[in-house]
Amino acid sequence: MAEAFPRRGRDLRLDFFRGLSLFFIFIDHIPNNFLGWFTLRSIAFSDAAEVFIFISGYTAALVYGRSLRQHGALFATAQIYRRVWQLYVAHIFLFMIFTAEVSYAVLAVNNPMYSEELRVGDFLQQPHIAIIKALLLQFQPAFLDILPLYIVLLGVFPLVLLALERGPPWALLPSAALYALTLRHGWGPPAYPAASVWFFNPLAWQFLFVIGASAGHARVSGRWPFPHGAWLARLAMALAAFLVIINLSWLVHWLYEPVPAILAKQLLDYTIDKTNLAPLRLVNFLALALATVHFVPPDSAFLRWRIAYPVTLCGQHSLYVFCLGIVLAVCGHFILSEFYAELPMQLLVNIVGFALMIGTAALLAWYKAASAAGPSRGSIPATPSE
Repeated sequence: MAEAFPRRGRDLRLDFFRGLSLFFIFIDHIPNNFLGWFTLRSIAFSDAAEVFIFISGYTAALVYGRSLRQHGALFATAQIYRRVWQLYVAHIFLFMIFTAEVSYAVLAVNNPMYSEELRVGDFLQQPHIAIIKALLLQFQPAFLDILPLYIVLLGVFPLVLLALERGPPWALLPSAALYALTLRHGWGPPAYPAASVWFFNPLAWQFLFVIGASAGHARVSGRWPFPHGAWLARLAMALAAFLVIINLSWLVHWLYEPVPAILAKQLLDYTIDKTNLAPLRLVNFLALALATVHFVPPDSAFLRWRIAYPVTLCGQHSLYVFCLGIVLAVCGHFILSEFYAELPMQLLVNIVGFALMIGTAALLAWYKAASAAGPSRGSIPATPSE
């Protein structure tokens, strides 16, 4: 397991799978998208959201854990809240663009369905209240619910980081207890409109974030906090394969009813709760993650293939690419709904979306490299790094 989590050098797996999750999020946010048959949620009970949160916790512990050891808790906390502020500004900016998109579509095509489908009806009816609730992260239209979760998780992360420094159980045990109590008692922060809840309940999803942070912190401390060995990898692969078979049987049953849906009656009620991170979703993701670590070591050749580079590049600029992907997904939804929804147009919408996401990541990488080079003839003056 130590080889799977090297302590030195950049782990390209993090960038690659984070980038892949961004593409999956874009695809899954376009209703009836043909490529949705090939994303993670088609073969597993988890999806790109689990990948995104786990890797976010992992990288947070890795980056800020090193900062804590080198510069102290105060400096690391300042860095964390600087990132929280960046995420908050990005979320509000994205919220304004998103609501403008939906509002224009509702008026331009005279289709009020969009306001209900994308959950902006309350903003159009009571904008003076909805905008305040949005600033408080309580009003979360469709597609705009994962950044508030990340903001909250990172907002309490200084405490998690201090607990990890003391020892992984100090972070994992309280997190597991909070997760269990949330599932048992239905705890969750209120949302707007009244009587609604956060789509991603941070009291439940924090457990996956802390698991990821514990794994990432191992690269800083050198202490691996979880069981390890060949037996665990084999168990994870067997469990992941079993759950894939179950999931596929449900999918085939939906397409062709005579095919039985394996264990549907026993498991269905425990798999659909994404809000509270249903235990089967969590177990399925962790099994997939362990199996991936087994089959994809840090020095995997494909991570440096030319075809993998665009995905990795997007993962290295995830905040910008994520925000752009949300805007593009909404545009794609409108185009397919109002004009032409057949397979050729679906493929065109996806290809254009991928190209714009990759192009944005490439532009950001170029700008960052030019800034790091310092002022010189024909270069851009350096700016502070993110």
